[in-house]
Amino acid sequence: MKKILGGKIWTAVSAVLTLLLLAGAIWIGARYYVSMDIYEKPSMFLNGEYCVDGGEWKPIEKNRPITEHFHKIVFKGKMSKRLSIHYGLLTISSKNVWYTLKMSDGTVIGCYSFEEARSAYEHTLSDRPLALDLPDTPGYRVKEIKTNNLSENEELIFEVEYPYADALVSYNDCIDVTAYYSDGMYLRFFYDALPTILLFSLVCFFGLFFFPVASFILGKIEYKYLAFGFLSLFWGLYMIMQQLSGYLNLWIVDPTVCMMMDKVTGYAFIVAVLLYFKSNMCSGGTRITANITSGAYLGCVITVFLLHLGHIHDLNASSLVMNIAAAVSIAVMIVLLSVEKRDGRNTLLFILSWAPLLLTVVVDVLDQFIHLPGTHYFNYGLAVTMIVQIVGLIFDLRQQYLNKIRYEQMQKELYEAKVSVMVSQIRPHFMFNALSSIAILCRLDPETAYKATVTFSDYLRGNMDSLRQTAPVPFETELGHLKKYLYIEKLRFGDELNIEYDIQATDFEVPQLSIQPLVENAVKHGVGMKEDGGTVKISTRETEKYFEVVIEDDGTGFDVNEKKDDGRSHIGMENARKRLKELCGADVIITSAVGEGTRARVVIPKQKEEAS
Repeated sequence: MKKILGGKIWTAVSAVLTLLLLAGAIWIGARYYVSMDIYEKPSMFLNGEYCVDGGEWKPIEKNRPITEHFHKIVFKGKMSKRLSIHYGLLTISSKNVWYTLKMSDGTVIGCYSFEEARSAYEHTLSDRPLALDLPDTPGYRVKEIKTNNLSENEELIFEVEYPYADALVSYNDCIDVTAYYSDGMYLRFFYDALPTILLFSLVCFFGLFFFPVASFILGKIEYKYLAFGFLSLFWGLYMIMQQLSGYLNLWIVDPTVCMMMDKVTGYAFIVAVLLYFKSNMCSGGTRITANITSGAYLGCVITVFLLHLGHIHDLNASSLVMNIAAAVSIAVMIVLLSVEKRDGRNTLLFILSWAPLLLTVVVDVLDQFIHLPGTHYFNYGLAVTMIVQIVGLIFDLRQQYLNKIRYEQMQKELYEAKVSVMVSQIRPHFMFNALSSIAILCRLDPETAYKATVTFSDYLRGNMDSLRQTAPVPFETELGHLKKYLYIEKLRFGDELNIEYDIQATDFEVPQLSIQPLVENAVKHGVGMKEDGGTVKISTRETEKYFEVVIEDDGTGFDVNEKKDDGRSHIGMENARKRLKELCGADVIITSAVGEGTRARVVIPKQKEEAS
């Protein structure tokens, strides 16, 4: 039933993904192949020159992004007729900067300044009792400016100031301009941002549904898949916020709240990354260190938010410190994984899959000091890393699903094997011998007959109970069942069968009824075939790498190189070998010599024992 349910869910997920991808393809095709002359996104809306931090004036190159870092940048120039008259409206979306657009005579056309922010804040404070009292922080602002009353020959001055003294910013990271007729920002959001938002909503769907539920279908909830589910969710939210951040002020009045929402998703994503790293660690020492690292970064996040809310230190001013903290935390996690006692090749591949994220975090930190060309390195590295992780985990889930099917098939075969073993142990001949021995004892020694009857009953019950047991059992349980079997055989053979035990280790597990076929062979085909009987000895010992169970007899023995064609069924032995190998990784080694006896060694590796 679970297999059918799992198949239906996988089919439903595939259908949903296919429909969403098809819808996305249609949307992108409509967006890029249908001409829509309803708004324009100039990299800079003035034709003229600009100056960075009081330096020399440089020409503004059309459609070339301005990537210089600055504290204050000034543009001088004229708007084209198309922008000033044809469209008539400009919307400036700004992040963490003040700006002023004015004519050459000083007349202000539009601005977002400290004074305006304070005035707007004080004017609306009564309407927004929960608004943050941070008028000194620009936040994220969206402002509309009318330009249809400007002449195309009017020279304009556009000044942008980044108020944080400890860091610089590039123009393209803080200012975004849209020219349009009306409702331009909403149209731009619909055509530019919404497709990406829908795409990363699909990533959130993966995080909330696919990995945790797929793990549940496999029969258990694994912390690794839950952690990656949360990681996918917060990656989707982070990328959605990257698209939404320039539009938030359209719906959220307070610019500082818009900025804080953007920062929250970024920090939450890094916390999810650290937790996912921790979920891939097994040993106690590395997990403790990972907990300390994750807790330290989370403590930094809480601290910067408390300082922000307490009007002590601006949240955006802490970005450089938090970027360094993120890079150090991820690097520590990678080092911990590299020293983790795991498969070296898999650990190396896992670390390499996260290298793009770490490298781009480091590059973005260095960018604050040496001003590298280009922007948004982190998003590229993040995309590469997450795609690799998603593909890897999907293959991992697929492999686990196939392993589960194989395991269920193996359990079915083991069940049939145990039925075969049980039937072989309670076959009529064996029952006849046991009951005959008990019947004789009822006259000669009633007390012993009573004990034999109880032991035989417990033995039969153990055989029946084994049908419900699928996992390996402690060796002590198997040894107890063997002693009942040997007690019954002792009633039959009497003094011709001697039993010896040398049990030095019991702290391991074996499949139920897997040792008994070896003991049965020693009794029936070893000691039982010898005229004056003999001894069967069961011993165990522990070494550094494995546990060992030895069953030996001094019976007739046989030639191990001679192909057996004795008319007997050896299904019980073959089943025992297979079950020991499949469930415990154990090997059965049989040595024998004609006239000297037989020795069967069961070698159970400790690694397999620990993994189970």
